[in-house]
Amino acid sequence: MSLFEAAALRALRLADPETAHRWAITALERGWTPRPGPVTSPRLHVTLAGLDLPNPVGLAAGFDKHATALDGLCTAGFGYVEIGGVTPRSQPGNPRPRVFRLNRHGGVINRYGLNSDGAEAVAMRLAAFRRIGAPPVPVGLNLGANKDSADRPADYAEVLRICGPHVDYATINVSSPNTEGLRELQGRAALWGVLTGVLQVRADLPRRIPVFVKIAPDMTDADLADVAEVAMESALDGIVATNTTTSRDGIEGRHASQQGGLSGRPLFARSTEVLATLYRLTDGKLPLIGVGGIEDADTAYAKIRAGATAVQLYSALTWNGLSLVGRIADGLDTRLAADGFANVADAVGVGTR
Repeated sequence: MSLFEAAALRALRLADPETAHRWAITALERGWTPRPGPVTSPRLHVTLAGLDLPNPVGLAAGFDKHATALDGLCTAGFGYVEIGGVTPRSQPGNPRPRVFRLNRHGGVINRYGLNSDGAEAVAMRLAAFRRIGAPPVPVGLNLGANKDSADRPADYAEVLRICGPHVDYATINVSSPNTEGLRELQGRAALWGVLTGVLQVRADLPRRIPVFVKIAPDMTDADLADVAEVAMESALDGIVATNTTTSRDGIEGRHASQQGGLSGRPLFARSTEVLATLYRLTDGKLPLIGVGGIEDADTAYAKIRAGATAVQLYSALTWNGLSLVGRIADGLDTRLAADGFANVADAVGVGTR
């Protein structure tokens, strides 16, 4: 980490978390951040559901909700970038304050509530970004549903219809804890209903794109078995494990009782356990994306060894800055070489098989 980045991070942490996030997005929008491009090597290059990734370290949804900072993010070192969640109609989300740092635990609690500029506005930005040229890394779209929607499965399909022509993959978010009732869509019958509409829309897009589903870490083993079975029986291309947790086990301090989803270091163990369970349930035949508590090369490597074809991070950027992305990719390359793996794909699931 450079002295400039360290100073910038200290300044950002003096502001409330949402204001600091807005400043970070502004810096990316205006080109004030370094653009090293993705770290890559023959060991790091990996294929995820047909997507060519220069490295397996991606940006999780929630950082660039409105697709305003894609130019900076796609050249920041990530192997792929996911924007959103995006809802069909614009909505403000929950009242502020709605983001809380847990400095002692290396975690974040948020209850944004899917604040979104809406699908039409995001589609315009995505189209304008692509007119400049093909993105240097794949760009994904996190599909959301409006809080007041009477038909949430239709919402997901509508967002994909509007934005789908401009992205490389889509993730169905049925696991945010900040929209009442949303997690009920993770059940077998409800999930089939969501997938049916989304996959019908995908069939009408100009090109076929992978579709993933993002699940919660708070599911039982029986719930995970249902998700795995639906995923294997449908045309779903993979599972993102996991979203934030409502658990507060081991969390102390003045923000511990705040409502919302907990992410960062406290999520690592449970999200990795869910990831390994899904790898076993799917016999390693379905691509998995590991998210939750990744803060260095060791935690990223642990996700891969647990069954992740690729990983995503977000919360750790709060303390470590964007240079963390390159450091993780470099560290993965070193660990893969030390363990004798010619490619990251060879290490997927070796700790779970």
